[in-house]
Amino acid sequence: MNLATYNIRGRSSFGVVVGDGIVDLKPRLAPRIQSVLDILRLDALDQVKSVVAGVRPDFPLSEVELLAPVPGGEKILCIGVNYARRDTELEAAGGNTDAKYPSMFFKPPNSFVAHNQPILRPPESEQLEYEGEICLVIGRTGRRIPKDRAFEWVAGVTMCNEGTIRDWIRHGRFNVTQGKAWDATGSMGPWITTGVDLGKPLHITCKINGEVTQDDTTDSMIFKFADILSYVSTFMTLKPGDIICTGTPIKLNQKDGERTWLKAGDVFEMTVPEIGTLKNVVQDEK
Repeated sequence: MNLATYNIRGRSSFGVVVGDGIVDLKPRLAPRIQSVLDILRLDALDQVKSVVAGVRPDFPLSEVELLAPVPGGEKILCIGVNYARRDTELEAAGGNTDAKYPSMFFKPPNSFVAHNQPILRPPESEQLEYEGEICLVIGRTGRRIPKDRAFEWVAGVTMCNEGTIRDWIRHGRFNVTQGKAWDATGSMGPWITTGVDLGKPLHITCKINGEVTQDDTTDSMIFKFADILSYVSTFMTLKPGDIICTGTPIKLNQKDGERTWLKAGDVFEMTVPEIGTLKNVVQDEK
């Protein structure tokens, strides 16, 4: 089931994507449930399934403007350098493959745009970089989550381009926030997909202007989904609507020490077959 948040015909709403259309949930679930976040907080996924069973879409997907998949969540957490072959980037600092714990940072919601909305390259830097990632969407409040039950706290998954302004990453000595928090430099969506088997490898493919630039599976993750959920919930309470971005695979077709920066007109596409495709065009911020 694909849960989406969107604008349609001058109003905001939320619903379930069915084929090339959307079943509008707002009139069917109001007043108790007013958003995707309410669905998660009220543990209403089963109710949603029963409401949409056998129902024809209310309007075509092509008519909606998709928004952030779950607006209003408390936090967006990111796991850094979490694919084994990316570890070469950290060799000078001792590597990451043998790390005992994951590296982490926060990103603000306004650093992401939605599917089909423009990613903005700021005038202060030409070093806008993309990072395709699978994101876990939390569905239950949890603290000290046991690793062997971790998936019970996941409502679904979505995708993101965890955009980075690379030359701002080391403005401070010990943090990366300055390079990760720029407005509208990344994207997330197109929706939340429930029922994905997280115990099987998920295949990530990213393209820039139609050329495959990332291609890997979650088998290459250093810290797996359950590892991340258990670790993070040790020191903070995870809540419905929280999102955890779980790391990005190595870039293809790049020479050692060189990176390819996004520029105006570039088209970013990320596909995970179980979820769909996230697509954005880059624009220069005015």
